[in-house]
Amino acid sequence: MNWLTLVAINVLADSTRIFIDNYNSDYYFKCKGAVSQKLFYGYAYLLFAPLVALVFGADFGTAAISTIILLFLAGFISGIAGIPYYRALEIENSTSLGIFIQFAPILYLILGWFLLNETFSPFQLIAFAIIIAAPLTIVFSARKKSRHIKMKAVLFALIYVVFYVLSSFIFVKESGNGLNMTAALVLVMVGKGISNLIIIYSRPKWRKRFYHVLESSKLKIIKPLLLNSIIGIIADLCYRLALASAPAVALASAISDTAEPIVIFFMGILFTLISPKFGREKLDKKTVLVHLVATILVVTGVLVMQIP
Repeated sequence: MNWLTLVAINVLADSTRIFIDNYNSDYYFKCKGAVSQKLFYGYAYLLFAPLVALVFGADFGTAAISTIILLFLAGFISGIAGIPYYRALEIENSTSLGIFIQFAPILYLILGWFLLNETFSPFQLIAFAIIIAAPLTIVFSARKKSRHIKMKAVLFALIYVVFYVLSSFIFVKESGNGLNMTAALVLVMVGKGISNLIIIYSRPKWRKRFYHVLESSKLKIIKPLLLNSIIGIIADLCYRLALASAPAVALASAISDTAEPIVIFFMGILFTLISPKFGREKLDKKTVLVHLVATILVVTGVLVMQIP
């Protein structure tokens, strides 16, 4: 399977995951303590890790202890990224969040500049400004009283992207050092699972919130959580495999970040028309137009970034 196919699968899976996360956060958690879902996902990653290792054949080969620790750390950091992600979901809808988290190509280029002595081209600097204009369009289109809430969602989304990009950067750097790709992915899954559990068990309030929702929903939340676990694992694995096998990390990220806001925009409209309870998007003319403009800005910015 080539890296472009992996990117396509990641985009579809990740976009769907965001809508399920939004549905769970709004419908079951009532926009309060949504991060407590990580208790379920922590166990899910730890249960699925040995299954992935068995089915796809994990071979740790001659990997150094430092490589194993760093890949585990990549997963652990990815787990931490879920905290700002769910905080953003508690105050913003799926389409807006899908736009807010498209800072990854910028951060990859910044890491390249900081760690690999790469330089920015004038087009890339222009692209930065265009991409940053997308979330600002959503923020300043809102009523004055709610702008600070949307800006808070932007900041949470940015923190999430910083953690996730750092996790992916470590993965790409270490995944080929003496072990096969399956082994690298398994280490990330274990790290993410343990991270999720530590986060929740360190905060009794979140743990109690999860059990309360589990009981009040009469276990109905288990199905969407399980479905989202599987979809999330597929999205995560495909994205990391694409990053590792693409000609350049920034290229795979750029294609993903070009396609994802477009897919999320149309998914939001489609899901809301078919099932308003699930789609949960506002479809008034102003909101749709603002999201369309912001999506176009993100896509334009990512495309401009690729100009030599």
